Amino acid sequence: MGNAKSGALSKDLLEDLKMNTKYSEEQLYVWYQKFLNECPTGRISREQFESIYASFFPDADPKAYAQHVFRSFDSDSDGTLDFKEYIVALHLTSSGKTVEKLEWAFALYDVDRNGTISKNEIHEIVKSIFNMISKEDQKNLPDDENTPEKRTDKIWDFFGKKENGKITEGEFIQGVMDNKNILRLIQFDEPQKVQERLKEKKQ
Repeated sequence: MGNAKSGALSKDLLEDLKMNTKYSEEQLYVWYQKFLNECPTGRISREQFESIYASFFPDADPKAYAQHVFRSFDSDSDGTLDFKEYIVALHLTSSGKTVEKLEWAFALYDVDRNGTISKNEIHEIVKSIFNMISKEDQKNLPDDENTPEKRTDKIWDFFGKKENGKITEGEFIQGVMDNKNILRLIQFDEPQKVQERLKEKKQ
């Protein structure tokens, strides 16, 4: 059981999150109570994060992707997220301003955190994204991006890098902003968004 202090969302944090995310005060209070129920210590472990993420995608295997998302938000590498990091993670992975989202996407793809992205790192994240797309939906993907390898090649070719080249954060953000098709390839849309897009294509 949390004490009165841990059970209350501080006004400063509430205002900060309202200003920097899409969530309302009511939503934030609900999220906070749920967060404290799941994590009475006020911090969430990677395993707990994976479990919550899995509940959003019951028909997929989001474990690998959730691990990468967790890593990208665990800025101090202590293996836990506090409430603010958790809400920012939810916000940025579902909405958020384009540049903010791309800065986060770069951190997601920069698996070894060395400030650049390699082709292998892109392949690792793309593979985890494919685990979250049902086999049925994968069949409907265009021929040149219907496997993790093909999608990785398509992204890498766009940036015009040699096989063992590296992409910097500036190149990554500018490149994606210049070509919205690449944004679609690097991110994971919620399953219903993928299905809506596919329906539009078939009409």
